[in-house]
Order: sequence, then structure tokens, then C-alpha cells
Amino acid sequence: MAATAPLLPAAIRADALTLWDYHHLHHELRVCDVGIGLGGHDPGVAAVAAGLYRQGLFGIVVFSGANAPTTADRFPRGEAVHFRDAAVRLGVPLQAVRVEPRATNTAENLAFSRDLLRDEGVGLESVLLITRPSQQRRAYATCRKVWPEVTVLCASTGISLDGYIDSIGDIELVVSTLVGDTQRITEYAQRGFAIPQDLPIEVQAANERLVRAGYTARLAR
Repeated sequence: MAATAPLLPAAIRADALTLWDYHHLHHELRVCDVGIGLGGHDPGVAAVAAGLYRQGLFGIVVFSGANAPTTADRFPRGEAVHFRDAAVRLGVPLQAVRVEPRATNTAENLAFSRDLLRDEGVGLESVLLITRPSQQRRAYATCRKVWPEVTVLCASTGISLDGYIDSIGDIELVVSTLVGDTQRITEYAQRGFAIPQDLPIEVQAANERLVRAGYTARLAR
């Protein structure tokens, strides 16, 4: 029998769902020059990237990421290496995969992947970013800032919030990451790391309630 997510208190779940919905951009996907899978705690990024590759949406996929405190135990050889191996097991040819193993934040994911591809002479007019669900909006805003000359689309797993909690197996990590990614929408725009994004009042209020409830582990300091 499939595992089910531990029940969240109704108010916490409602606020988490508000953030979850906000970060999904619902881009209509089309063929792009390259796919870029952003590292992190979510191995589903590799599975989504493999599925999009099999659909023919790109011919090259870059996995980018070193390690963070939340991933060192999960992916001891580095996020990008583990994601590459997962994608290959799912049918992506090894020659179609590139590994960028140094990036420790989203801007580096994009800048280092861009430089790797340019060094190979890959023509770049469009990129499809594959991210964890709560990173879609921030990845888009960061790409528009650090790589403005390309058209950018974003994708992530299509499962529900409850299904995602099941897949990660750590409810605290999922909700805290939602909170941290929401904070970074305004925080990183103010620091010049990303373009500004609208933050609706109801999203801001939900995030503030979750902070008060203690979901603060992934806040930017």
C-alpha cells in the first residue's frame, strides 16, 4: 500500500497550498534548445527531465548542483551527479547529459550551465528549467536576471502537494522550503539576484503565518 503524507493541521495545509499554487507557473511547454535540471533535495527533478527528454522537448540536459546541508546525506557524490545517474537509468543517453557540479545557488546553476554550454558551442536561444515545485517562480525570475537573452520556460512534477510530501518523506522540509522560496521572491529581487515578481497579499499573509508557526529552517539569512 502506498504511503500517505502525515496529516497537516488544516490551517497549515491551507497556507502551504496557497504557496504551492503560487509557485507553479503553468507554462505551456514547447521544444527548447536545452533542458537544465536544478539541483536540490528533490530527486523528482531527474525523473521529470527524463520524461521531457523522451518527449523530445530538448536534446541536451544539464544537471547542475553541488551540495547543500539538506542534500549532503541524500546525494553524497553531489546533486548533479546523482541526478545524471537517475536520468540515465530512466533512459536518457549518457551522451545527452552534461554535469555542472559546482553550483551552490540558483544564479550559479544558471550561469555555470550557460558557460558550460557556450564552451561546447551549443546554440542557446531557449531553455527549459526543471525544478522542484516551489522553485519554479524563483528560477524563472533568476534566469530573467542573469540570462536575459534566452526565452525561459519552467517545469516540475505535476503531483499534488500531499503526493509531493509523500515523495520527499519530510513534511518539515517541504513546508519550510515553500516558506523559504516565497521569502526569496522579494528578498532576492531586492538584492539584485532576480527580477521582481508580484507577491499577492494572500500569499504574503500565508507565508507570514507559516513563519510564525515555526517553518523557518529554509529562510534566507
